[in-house]
Amino acid sequence: MKKKRTEFYKRIDEFWPDLYGEAYALFDVLLMSNKEKQKIAEASWRVGKLFFKTATLLRNLDDATLITMSYPKEALAFIKMVAPLPESVIARIDFVEHAGTYKVMELNADTPTFIKELFHVNRLVCTYFNYEDVNHGEEVRLKEAVHTAITTCIQTAGTADPYVVFTAHQENIEDRFTALYLQKLYEGKSSFVPLEELQIIEGEGLFDESGKKIDILYRQTFPIESLLLDRDTEGNPIGQMLLQLVLTKKLQLINPPSAFLLQNKAVQAVIWGLYEERHPFFTEEEHRWIGEYMLPTYLEADAFLEKGIPYVKKPTFGREGDTVEVYDKKGRIELADAQQSYADYGFIYQQYIELPKVEVDVNGEKKWLHKMFGSFLLQGTASAIGCRVGGKITNNLSYYLPVGIPK
Repeated sequence: MKKKRTEFYKRIDEFWPDLYGEAYALFDVLLMSNKEKQKIAEASWRVGKLFFKTATLLRNLDDATLITMSYPKEALAFIKMVAPLPESVIARIDFVEHAGTYKVMELNADTPTFIKELFHVNRLVCTYFNYEDVNHGEEVRLKEAVHTAITTCIQTAGTADPYVVFTAHQENIEDRFTALYLQKLYEGKSSFVPLEELQIIEGEGLFDESGKKIDILYRQTFPIESLLLDRDTEGNPIGQMLLQLVLTKKLQLINPPSAFLLQNKAVQAVIWGLYEERHPFFTEEEHRWIGEYMLPTYLEADAFLEKGIPYVKKPTFGREGDTVEVYDKKGRIELADAQQSYADYGFIYQQYIELPKVEVDVNGEKKWLHKMFGSFLLQGTASAIGCRVGGKITNNLSYYLPVGIPK
């Protein structure tokens, strides 16, 4: 099986079946019924509606409240900006199967990865194993979403021949190939420019390595919170300078500012708080959705400690399980991710539920691993579904497990 896996994946151009010297893409398929697929799609659409609606509320909060939610003060004007795009063009909801439904772990609204795996590679694996692709037709929808987003930006760019650039870290194979995949789907006139070759002239614009001014920047994999930490060799805050270009409409960004607004996990605490208050901001139907799909989430751990409920501590802007900690019902730490990159950010506290297990083939060896679903939203509508398997905390060492439907 190990040899077959190697032979199969090496035929896929610009893909990363191995990461960090270990297998990443498994040569196995998780089988799912059409009914389960529809159930995840329905959950995704409903959850997307809840988050997108909440964005309108968040934009009207005062700065002090937003800062208590851990939004960087340098980004406050940016996150209140309304772009001519959906709240997020490409977003991914992470779900855990629980008690007959699906619970939201988090929403990656700004820079979701797992794209080429689900929209392209999944079909190839399912064909090999003679299963139906759970994401049949979704690559076409992704292509339309990317094209529509860029076309919308072009129409509002105010220049006769706007320069569209896709970017990612050149040395990060996953990020670079994801950006190149999206660029190929677009098919329009564009360039790929590595992040490290972009140049900012304060107040004027963003330029490529040859000095050509960029009008539309597609940065699928580079988070705003990381961007805000960036400084050039002279110490200038280039991240803040870039956001200022967006605010002054000298640059358009995909995903839009509202995607970063929704990226913050504290948004889940806002939604849960409104649910507990039975606040009229949400309709009765939306309150039922929150009760079914959302987990109790707070900005403090007190509610869990008082009731003796296990919980998870997560950084507001963390990714890939980094800096996540699991606590037992007495508030004692049980498990912590080895990576602690987001220790300086704010945190949310969310009810802990165990990830279910599934038996999978890892390079010819059978293993029982914890599974979590990733479900994409394209412009707010449910799209491709995928599965990650690994430890109790899903992190960057977890595996990609293709998903199929029996014929």
